[in-house]
Amino acid sequence: MPEAEHREQITADIVARTGITEAVIEQLVHGFYAKVRSDAMLAPVFEARITDWEPHLRQMCAFWSSVALMTGRYHGTPMVKHMPLPIDAAHFDRWLGLFEATARELWPPAAAEHLVERARRIAASLEMGVASGQGVMLGVGERFRRNPSSFRGSPQG
Repeated sequence: MPEAEHREQITADIVARTGITEAVIEQLVHGFYAKVRSDAMLAPVFEARITDWEPHLRQMCAFWSSVALMTGRYHGTPMVKHMPLPIDAAHFDRWLGLFEATARELWPPAAAEHLVERARRIAASLEMGVASGQGVMLGVGERFRRNPSSFRGSPQG
């Protein structure tokens, strides 16, 4: 089976099992980022870097389409973009909490769990990458905690 056909079959299987579609992903992304933009901890991190939200939301829809439906629509380097950010475990926990709440508010359990499970893996991977970029190697079960003074301009610093 050619790769494109195989990818389409995988996507069709996920859609059949979870009910997730591109429309679901778009609603999730827009709902989630509305929460992020009004969150006291996360909004300053995003607002310092994003002035035009539409391109970012389109990119996040492509990212989640690739992650949740295996569509291959996203072509980017999320680790590179996250490594220099002034964030740590608390930010990832907050991000994940908002993401989980949004997914569970909008979708039935099968879809929400599919999305949340992937979000948990992404958050853990990005947290390890951010820590590594700061010269910190996390051990099993360890979390990355920055010195509060390193949050220049953030509500925590």
